[in-house]
Amino acid sequence: MKTDIPQLLSQMTLEEKASLCSGLDFWNTQPIERLNIPSVMMTDGPHGLRKQGEEADHLGLNDSVPATCFPSAAGMASSWNRDLIRQVGEALGQESQAENVAVLLGPGTNIKRSPLCGRNFEYFSEDPYLSSELAAHHIQGVQSQGVGTSLKHFAANNQEERRMSVDAIVDERTLREIYLASFEGAVKQSQPWSVMCSYNKLNGTYTGENEFLLTKVLREEWGFEGFVVSDWGAVNERVDGLRAGLELEMPANNGIGDAKIVKAVQEGQLDEKIVDRAVTRVLEFIFKAVEQRQQDPSYDADEHHALARKIGQESMVLLKNEDQLLPLAKQGKIAVIGEFAQNPRYQGGGSSHVNPTQLDKAFDEIVKHVGDQGHVSYAAGYDLDSDDIKEELVQEAVQLAAQAEVVVLFTGLPDRYESEGYDRTHLHIPQNHQYLIEELAKVQPNLIVVLSNGSPVVMPWIGHAKAILEGYLGGQAFGGAVADLLFGEVSPSGKLAETFPMQLSDNPSFLNFPGEQDRVEYREGIFVGYRYYDTKQIKPLFPFGYGLSYTSFEYSDLVVDREQYSDQDQVKVSVKITNTGQVAGKEIVQLYVKDNESIVMRPEKELKGFSKVHLQAGESQTVHFTLDKRSFAYYNVELADWHVESGTFEILVGSSSRDIRVQQSINVQSSVELPLTIDRNTTMGDITTHPKTEQLAKELLERSGMGQLFDASDDMMSAMVKGMPLRAMVNFGQGKYTEEMLAQDIEKLNQAFVSTTS
Repeated sequence: MKTDIPQLLSQMTLEEKASLCSGLDFWNTQPIERLNIPSVMMTDGPHGLRKQGEEADHLGLNDSVPATCFPSAAGMASSWNRDLIRQVGEALGQESQAENVAVLLGPGTNIKRSPLCGRNFEYFSEDPYLSSELAAHHIQGVQSQGVGTSLKHFAANNQEERRMSVDAIVDERTLREIYLASFEGAVKQSQPWSVMCSYNKLNGTYTGENEFLLTKVLREEWGFEGFVVSDWGAVNERVDGLRAGLELEMPANNGIGDAKIVKAVQEGQLDEKIVDRAVTRVLEFIFKAVEQRQQDPSYDADEHHALARKIGQESMVLLKNEDQLLPLAKQGKIAVIGEFAQNPRYQGGGSSHVNPTQLDKAFDEIVKHVGDQGHVSYAAGYDLDSDDIKEELVQEAVQLAAQAEVVVLFTGLPDRYESEGYDRTHLHIPQNHQYLIEELAKVQPNLIVVLSNGSPVVMPWIGHAKAILEGYLGGQAFGGAVADLLFGEVSPSGKLAETFPMQLSDNPSFLNFPGEQDRVEYREGIFVGYRYYDTKQIKPLFPFGYGLSYTSFEYSDLVVDREQYSDQDQVKVSVKITNTGQVAGKEIVQLYVKDNESIVMRPEKELKGFSKVHLQAGESQTVHFTLDKRSFAYYNVELADWHVESGTFEILVGSSSRDIRVQQSINVQSSVELPLTIDRNTTMGDITTHPKTEQLAKELLERSGMGQLFDASDDMMSAMVKGMPLRAMVNFGQGKYTEEMLAQDIEKLNQAFVSTTS
């Protein structure tokens, strides 16, 4: 029987209502026993359940119960596989049910503004469309099991430096097109049970007190139906937060925030209806969790480990494969070098740290693949706990490499290099790792580098390696997944969801990250990631969307259903993909849109569609995309809405942002003309190029004598006229054109605009 929440609310005291607006302890909601309102649990877990055991410490940092550790978001995003990410969500939901967890705190969908952000391993992408699509399917998977999600960290939380106090200064267009868009699609498509506000301020106001974010955008514009929870310890002023739309404070505030709420109501500073609204949303969540709790839930840990291996395979990106060194034959002498092969870095540090149900080691898995057909040897090569070069370890590895036919070196970033709580200061792998690469290359040309890292690294050593496999933080089945790829059991199919720069200073946020004191300005605006590199024509180390395969794909037969569209139409696009290689493989087909001409600054191109297809050797498949108004629009701050400019757009389809294979032009007609209010300082260019005023503008030029004074065929004179404010005609008219005439003409121009739009 469905709980009568209004009836429950009517029986509650003000103090009881206030108590439900904060937690019972670190992970649980507040119960009210006399009204049979239970307590339910929330835990961390974007890529694996992190539920504290019965003896949980008050900070929530003790070991958690065993759970499947899937690849972190940085890796999963590189799969570009919506369905597989949904399956991971379903598995996480099953494990949450088995542990009586009501809400899994994730996914994290913050934009990767800088590769230095210490928490980037928890986030999907630098691109808001890709990020929101993957988050939406993650949410759908978890919530299909009767477990809620908490989409985080809302919003503009793109660094760890001073994260609890920094003020992110972001203009509205950038906010809408990049940082909010990463959340918007996930909310609209999947309705997460909750959204978690971030620690930081946004344009002067803490996000947990930001009515623009939590009410106007999230609820009124996007239609969010769940509850907003604070990041743990993010609440500044509890009453201000409640008023803005922050329903639940976590963890427990020991009655301090509750007392502030009660006092504010009693003193008339807070309408009790606002408290009732918040409590209603919290109760709806609690009873939804109770109603969807399964009887005797369980899950198959081996099946989930197999799924972790599958998503691990698709999350890795083959960056280089000179002389087709990969895949390896299961024979001969193979030297496996690097402590990561025996002591893997498979997840990030901080609140998302998972206690895995089992853990594959890459060395063991390589040995299993080779069996008795070859010989696999091992040397550590470096000390994981130090950046110091230890010559005895290096020489042992070099001797082993010299005797082998091929070397597989496991390297990357140790735990201490990237974590929640602090940002990186550079993009290099440790000095002892880099030195080892250089020394191994002197004795062994067949060098394969496997990277374990949560975010991009620079590669001054790239010339020393014939093959590079980006493994990211591959989860508990990383060892098995990487062995499968090395030996060609499956073809690599991951592609980068972020740009790898040649050097840190190439990054668009370089001069404005992490800001000064408690203020960071997003001066690069909408030009984040590949939007900047492509528009600025800066060559990256590896571009967004890039990834190699053991096979090859041909793009052909791009079809757009017609050439002329309104911005209210759907644009249907199809393209034929053919596997032209010798083995089966998966290709990630990427669709970008380019506005050929605009009155505002726009990126060279933007991702607006993608599809992952599996093809046998020689097989073809037609991939279909549907584009809508948002695919062509930018956010117009004056309209307070998304706007499409009339004109020509390019549909670009390819294998990466820098590898466009087929393209076609279409014309899109806007259904909205931008308003133009004409005054003394409106330029001649504004009215001569606007279709509603261009004829009157020509007449005005003639009447003022300006038409004869300036020769339109003269480029300099033409440019001067276009940039001239209308008031200048009085001066240049030399008495023939008066202030009164100008006022009359301005009125006519404005009237012409109004009459043609009414």
